[in-house]
Amino acid sequence: MEKRTLSVPKISCGHCVNAIKNELLDMEGVHSVEGDPQNRQVTVEYDSPATMDKIHQALKEIDYPATQS
Repeated sequence: MEKRTLSVPKISCGHCVNAIKNELLDMEGVHSVEGDPQNRQVTVEYDSPATMDKIHQALKEIDYPATQS
């Protein structure tokens, strides 16, 4: 299992974090998602078939594009 922390500049509140959690936890292979609106970061634990590319694409589709921090 991999654990990555992503910088998501558009996060501004708990609602944003919940939207991201709902989207990513629906992906097969994503086990946990934690968000920190103050630091504008999301930490994702995942394994196959989820990939970092798929996670980035899902975030981009819901208008929360991320960069790895």
